Amino acid sequence: MGEPRILNLSADAWEEIERHAIDCFPEECCGVIVHDGPADKVRRLRNIQNQLRALDPATYPRDATIAYAMDAIEFDNVVQEAERSGAKIKAFYHSHPDHEAYFSQEDKAFAMPFGEPIYPDTAQIVVSIYDRIVRRIAAYAWSEDKKDFVEIPVNRSGCL
Repeated sequence: MGEPRILNLSADAWEEIERHAIDCFPEECCGVIVHDGPADKVRRLRNIQNQLRALDPATYPRDATIAYAMDAIEFDNVVQEAERSGAKIKAFYHSHPDHEAYFSQEDKAFAMPFGEPIYPDTAQIVVSIYDRIVRRIAAYAWSEDKKDFVEIPVNRSGCL
C-alpha cells in the first residue's frame, strides 16, 4: 500500500489534462482525477495562486506561472462528491509551464503539509508544457520505504 506502482490513465483523462494545461498556459493548471470504477473523471480546479499573492505577497511570493494553489472550496467539493459516490481520488495533477515534469520541493510540501502525505495512495501528476505544447506527463507516488515520492510509469490506455 502506498508503494510505487504503475498509474493507468484513460485516454480521455490524459487528453483532458493536456487540454487543461494548454488552456491555462502560461500559468499552472491544477486538478484532481477521480476514478469511479468504469472511468477516470478529470475535475479541473481553479489555481488561486495569483489571488493569494495579491492578498499577501510576503507569504505567497510566487505567481501562477511558477506556482499553484488549489481553490479549497472546489477541492473539498470534489473530495466530498467522491466520498458520497464511493469513488476514489486517483491522482492530483498540475502543470509546469516552461519547465520539466519533476516533483519539486514545493510540490512535496503541498502533498505533505504535516511531513507525511495526506493521500499516500494517490498519485501526483506533473505536466511539462512549453509554448502550449505538452512535452511530458510524469507521475509520482509515495514510497513508504524511501519516505519520499518516486517517479512511477504512467500509461495511457483506451478505456479503464
